[in-house]
This record gives sequence, C-alpha cells and structure tokens, in this order.
Amino acid sequence: MDTFAAAKRQFRLQLRPDEVQIEARWPGATPSLDDIQHALSQLADWGNLQAHPDTARVSSVEDFYRARFLYRLSLGGEAVEAGLAVFARTLARQSELQTVALEDILTQLNALLALAAEAAPDQAKVHTALRDLVRVFDGLADNAQAFMASVARTIELQQADVQAVIAFKQRLIDYLQRFVSDLVGRSGAIAGRLIELDDRIEPLLLLAAQRERRDAAPGEEPEQQAALAERVAVWRERWRGLSRWFISDGHIQAQSELLRAKVRAAIPQLLAAVASLNERRSGRSDRSADFRLLARWFADTNDDAEAHRLWRASFALNPARHFSLQADTATSDPVPASTAWADAPPVRVHPRLREQGEMTPRGAAPHVRARDTERAMLAARVSAERAQIDAARAILTTGQAARLSELGTLDAQAFRLFLNLLGEALVVQSRPDAEVSCQSADGLLQIRLVPLEAGSTASIQTSFGTFTGRDHMLTITATGDAHGRA
Repeated sequence: MDTFAAAKRQFRLQLRPDEVQIEARWPGATPSLDDIQHALSQLADWGNLQAHPDTARVSSVEDFYRARFLYRLSLGGEAVEAGLAVFARTLARQSELQTVALEDILTQLNALLALAAEAAPDQAKVHTALRDLVRVFDGLADNAQAFMASVARTIELQQADVQAVIAFKQRLIDYLQRFVSDLVGRSGAIAGRLIELDDRIEPLLLLAAQRERRDAAPGEEPEQQAALAERVAVWRERWRGLSRWFISDGHIQAQSELLRAKVRAAIPQLLAAVASLNERRSGRSDRSADFRLLARWFADTNDDAEAHRLWRASFALNPARHFSLQADTATSDPVPASTAWADAPPVRVHPRLREQGEMTPRGAAPHVRARDTERAMLAARVSAERAQIDAARAILTTGQAARLSELGTLDAQAFRLFLNLLGEALVVQSRPDAEVSCQSADGLLQIRLVPLEAGSTASIQTSFGTFTGRDHMLTITATGDAHGRA
C-alpha cells in the first residue's frame, strides 16, 4: 500500500505485480511474484485496490487467457492511506512555538493595510494576501493549541534520563523565553494593524469571496448569491477569529495572552521537575517509592510471623489508650499508654460512633479529668530536651573552622544534631569536592563544609559507636552571630 501511495504521488495510475516487487521496500527477503499476486488479489477483495485486466503484454492465446491484472488505488484505499498518513504525521508532530509565523502575520497585515488604502485594490492580490494570512495563522494556532494541550506531558521529565533533562533544561528555557519576548514585542504591532483594518476590511473580504465564487458550480442567480454570501460569512468568521486571538474582547481574554501565560507557567514547572530529579539523585525518595520497596520486603518474608513483625515495625502499631471513647473511662482504672492492645482490656465502641463518626453521650456532661501532673511532666521533659539541644549546639556552634577529625567524642544529642546538619549540607553539595554553604532547616544555624583531601579520614566517637568518613573542614555559626559580625 505504501508503494501504491508513492505511485499516486508520482502521478502514476497503475502498477503491475513485477513493478511492486521491484519498487516496494521489503523488510526481509523479496517475496515471489506468486506471493505478491496473492497479496494484491486479497487487497482487491478488501476494496483497497482496483484490478483491471492487463492486455498490453499479451503475445499469445495462452497469455490472453492467463490472469494478468493492473492494480491501482481505489477511492476507499486512497482515503485510508491519506487518513493513516495524517494520523502518523499528527503523532510525530512536536509542539512548536512559531516566532516566524508572527513575523509573517505582521507582514501580511501590512500588505492588506496597503491594499485597503488603494482606490481600486487588485482582487488577486487581496485574495492572495488573505489566503496566505489565514494559512500562516492556522499553522500558528494549531501549534499553539498543541503546545498548550501537551505542555503538561512535555514537562513530565521525572521519568526521563537525569543527564538528558539537565542538559536540555537551559535550551528549553531559552527557547520559551525567546518566544515570550517575541510574542510580547509583536502582539502589540499585530493588534494595532488589526484595529486599523477593522473599519476597512469588509470590502477586501468581499473581493476575496467574489474571486472564490468563480469556482462555484454554475446555477441560477439566487444560488450564486447564496454561494457569495456563504463565502463572505466564512471570511468574516476567519477575520473575527484572528482579531480575537490578539485583541481581548471584553469578557474573552486574547488567546495570545493565554499562550504567553501558559509558556511562562511551563518554566517553573520545568524547574520543579529538575529540582525533583536532584532530590531523587541526592537519595531522597517519595512515598510511592517507599511503599513499593516495602511491598518487595513483604514478598521476601519467609512466613506470616516475619510479615507481622515487618508490619508492626513499618506502621508503628503502638497503643493509643490516651484516646477516651466512653464517658465512664474517667472513673475506671487508667491503663498506661504503653500497654499492648492484646494485654489491655477491651474498649466497647457504640454503633452510632461506628456509623456516624461521632457520639453524644446521654445525661450530664462527664467530669473533666485534671491533667496538671501530666502537663508538668511533659513540660519538664520538653525543658530537659531543650537543655540538651542547647548544650549540643554550644558544643558544635563555635563559629570557628574545625576539622571533623578534631571533634573528638560527642554525646548522643550532639551526635544527632551533627548528623542532621551534615545531611542538610551534603544534600546541597553538587559534587564530592564542592564547597557547601547553607542554612539549617530551622534557619538558626549557618553551615559551611569544605572537603579536604580525598584520602583523608575522620573518626568521631559516640555512644552509638565510631562514625568514620572523609575529613572536612566544618564551620557552624549561629545566624544571629553571623548577621552581627556582618
């Protein structure tokens, strides 16, 4: 069928089986003439081809009675091939932002403005200018519509190769910025030309419609007038669409402004996609990746006991006895929150609570249980933890550069703070030998990390064991102190 479509484009009316054998592109070995004849006969039965007896090569009575046919595309086969070609071309088409089309539109509008200023404009020139204007504008509008519809799919770069995305990022941003600047610069000029032509475009549209009416089928005078009115209405609709594309019409925003906003929104989306890639490269994972990894762990368990143990460790099925469901729990013996569900007495849940998610107890309101002791205990615990954190910060936040190998021994709280700050600095680091300067997540500390020689080693003694890694020069400064010295 591709061979017959190519012959149609070359203005060849029909082909013989041997010509198909020579001109077709076969993926493997070239089939025999009998196989090709059988395939062509099948296509003719399906209606893709038309078969006609081939009498040009008859040299004997046997040749006359032998089945020889010439094949050509039928109307249905030609329509199918044209549809498949458009389908493949549409799928392969990339969304382009045509800055050249804006320049061509402005050129054609200037030509129409010059023709409108003439006393007797040339009909052929007017029709040619309007036809070229509509053709260029159709291409711009189709590509813009495809871009606006597929920009979200285009920014789906999280699934692409990391290096390819980073290398493509700057070129795409420059491409979008160049189109936006050209759209802003030329939209005003195009809108101005459209406003100037608005009062003088009607005679030009009538000239173009009159020229097209010459191709209409012959008929009575009313039919000719109806054909002329139909063509004038078509040209008016095209002109109105062109005007609304660049000029806002009260309640309807101009399509050029919508396109510009869409292009500008694509740049932050691209930057967010690149940031997501950088986070994934730094070792962070999203929740879906965690659940997929957890599913693989469940699949690797040997028995139900291991699966239940993994479940408890993953989802932290801890007791929640501090949550009161019944009014009489205040008078009953309290159950510690550390009590396991299997060891604790059962809690009866009212059916109304199960169905509606709320339950209003009958009778008087329950007495409010005093929580002063628990609050005091929590306040003391928070104060102790705050004191430990302040002590750990006092150890690390010296404002002086120090080697990691010189930190010596750290207690548990200081070591946790050190690991958190080190992790925040390493996330920002682009390569192992790069110097890093960043703030902590709470914004209270300024961290500066300078890698030392590749073969250097630092060891830090903690209550958890020995932490070993490449030696760095670490400087941790309180943010207020840094601003004070500045």
